[in-house]
Amino acid sequence: MATRSGVLIEPPGERRGRVLGMQVAVLSDTHAPRFWKACPARVAAALEGVELILHAGDVCTPDVLDELTGWAPVRAVRGNNDGADIAAWGAPDTLELTLAGLPVAMIHNSGPAIDRPARLSRSFPQARLVVFGHSHIPLNELHGEQRIFNPGSPTDKRRQPHGTMGLLQIEDGALVSSRIIEVS
Repeated sequence: MATRSGVLIEPPGERRGRVLGMQVAVLSDTHAPRFWKACPARVAAALEGVELILHAGDVCTPDVLDELTGWAPVRAVRGNNDGADIAAWGAPDTLELTLAGLPVAMIHNSGPAIDRPARLSRSFPQARLVVFGHSHIPLNELHGEQRIFNPGSPTDKRRQPHGTMGLLQIEDGALVSSRIIEVS
């Protein structure tokens, strides 16, 4: 499978007779170095075997993204606490890509909870999955044909009982599984 501009592309003919699929980890709001000193053990365990890591912003230092590439390729967007160094690493403000045939969009701040599903649908009409962060509040909801997914934060749980991250299973253009797991 080749990668071009963040889009995972299946070479012609290789798909025949097998499932096109991938496992993806989703992180957001790691806030290094204040909260993320190094990859927490439970996060590291969850990253084993994933084929891609999505980070929905507020990384705060590119060292986190570099560290995560030890597990899998990383695609990230800039958060409100991310500076020019995160942009230089390759994190735009928004990102649209196709993963195993599934149209996906990423943004850090999706705005207020009121009208969020409609707003994300207008902003990313082709996306079947929109990943975001900012609130540190995990969210995994289906609205029409679009799933909105916030993994929460693995390290800065704020008012949440646990630090969290997300795991996705994508097969043949469909989101087969989207889970938020506790990591602290």
